[in-house]
Amino acid sequence: MSKKPKRRKKNHGAMGIGLLVVLFLMIMLVQIGRLNQKAANLEEKKADLEQQYQQETERAQNLEEYAAFVNSLEYIEEMAKSKLGLVYDNEIIFKEQEK
Repeated sequence: MSKKPKRRKKNHGAMGIGLLVVLFLMIMLVQIGRLNQKAANLEEKKADLEQQYQQETERAQNLEEYAAFVNSLEYIEEMAKSKLGLVYDNEIIFKEQEK
């Protein structure tokens, strides 16, 4: 009896699975790259928004200080003297003579 040589079956299934795994890994690498880029953009936006928040906080503080100054007696007297020309009864005003 003669033995026939065994034929090797081509293993297309394993090769197909291998290609699918490689394709899957490539897709995952692309997605990871996109997520990293998106994270970097969000970090930049966060830094910009924090800077804007700091500026607006300082602006609000300046406005509060100005509002307190505007409501002070000193400011009211200054505006009454400069804009309206009002003076206290016992105050003496000197004006320059026209030449």
